[in-house]
Amino acid sequence: MSKHTIVVCDHIHEDGLNILKNTEDVNYVYAADIDKVALLDVIKDADVAITRSSTDVDEKFLSAATNLKAIIRAGVGYDNVDMEGCSKRGIIAMNVPTANTIAAVELTMAHMLSCMRKFPYAHNQLKQDRIWKREDWYGRELYGKKLGVIGFGNIGHRVALRAKSFEMDVVTYDPYIPSTKATDLGIEYTTSFEDILDCDIITIHTPKNQETIDMIGEEEIAKMKDGVILINCARGGLYNEDALFNNLKSGKIAMAGIDVFIKEPATDNKLLDLPNVTVTAHLGANTKESQRKIATQAAENAIESARGIAYPNALNLPIDESKIPSFVKPYIELTQKMAFLAAQSDKSAIRNISVCAEGDIKEYLDSLSTFATVGAMSVAAGDEINYVNAKFLAEDKGITFKTSELNHCSGYSNKVTVTITTEKGVSTISGTVFDDNVQRIIELNGFELDVEPKGKMIIMKNKDVPGVIGTVGKLLGDNEVNISDFRLARGKDNTALAMILIDESVSHKTLEEIKTLEAAISVSYAEI
Repeated sequence: MSKHTIVVCDHIHEDGLNILKNTEDVNYVYAADIDKVALLDVIKDADVAITRSSTDVDEKFLSAATNLKAIIRAGVGYDNVDMEGCSKRGIIAMNVPTANTIAAVELTMAHMLSCMRKFPYAHNQLKQDRIWKREDWYGRELYGKKLGVIGFGNIGHRVALRAKSFEMDVVTYDPYIPSTKATDLGIEYTTSFEDILDCDIITIHTPKNQETIDMIGEEEIAKMKDGVILINCARGGLYNEDALFNNLKSGKIAMAGIDVFIKEPATDNKLLDLPNVTVTAHLGANTKESQRKIATQAAENAIESARGIAYPNALNLPIDESKIPSFVKPYIELTQKMAFLAAQSDKSAIRNISVCAEGDIKEYLDSLSTFATVGAMSVAAGDEINYVNAKFLAEDKGITFKTSELNHCSGYSNKVTVTITTEKGVSTISGTVFDDNVQRIIELNGFELDVEPKGKMIIMKNKDVPGVIGTVGKLLGDNEVNISDFRLARGKDNTALAMILIDESVSHKTLEEIKTLEAAISVSYAEI
């Protein structure tokens, strides 16, 4: 019997190791205790590797792992995995995204209770200082308080349900889910972020992306109640740390419970100096049960991928590029980018994802549809979405799919059109690929354009009247935003569409200023 070599590069729970040890067709190699230079010699024979955060899957690692078919990142995050390098070598990268769900939910509740009752400080006074002063520790009750939950995914909705059991009033904000997903559970659903800012306690459970970084800053905190409590057990940087520090210091924020930081280890973070913060060292997955689930799932996934049976939670290109014509890959990439762009320009729950193709590329409609689904859903789902589970997650959210073919009618050799239908409206984007694999968006919601799907961009539909370009240019200049390109298309109904490529991320305040222009019909911001 030929055996598959699986190398465990970092420490995982013993139950996962036992699965590998007791599998007959697996040659199990334990390399968690050797240094990372010596690991490069060990990894050369591996069919599959299991890693955690201690091993960087970088150019050195991948160059040494000449036989590697798959890599399992035992956990949710995969910042230490060179995804592009894996894809170029045909290595499938996978993670274990749901094993720590309950651990993260319960840690959130622990921080919430600790902030309300200040347990860590009361504990230290008695145990370390040996002082018995009950009068120092009058806390507050969760009962009857209003909790705002930002993000209603795997973790957010479980936090909401547990808060309901404390008889809290719970409201959630998540524009990417149908409202019934919350209301069916007895949770209030809001489309107004202001309703969240009016809560007694706010907890955030979103992926970390351009839309959510600094989602809560000075402007948002100023609108909150005096004495609000903020919780973040999701990703560092969702709350602006400077704003968090300033408002904790002033007392505007009564307490904060923080498990994640922008820079980790966070041993010198200034938040640690404040007396009204409960902190933990990124312990979201740190329960014995969670670690066991992560290890056993990682081991089982490693065995399946070594045998070539399945690639659960694949994060990169799940097709063999050697078996498809070279012209297909840029169209697949373009399709995902167009869907990603459409989802950013209309931030609401998706109802349908449609892909239409003409030319030879229409033979690959199934793959195009999968990549469109990943692109459309990654705005809201973040780490949860991948090329294997995309359709399943979409169907779970009630999203439907449609694919169609067209005979040559546009004048392009090949053309792909992605249409995203949401609760608010419909976005349609078409693209093609020119010689030398030059990807281009050629149409957006009926307006003909020629734009590279790359970078930061403001998309503005406006009345076709004089002075718009100058006014927008001056407004951006006044806000220190540099324009790198300004593409304009004119419609038949006295409207125009501008795609304004910019060098810097644009603030919410600047976008709101553009929206107030008399000529503006709609304004959105996107990054590809």
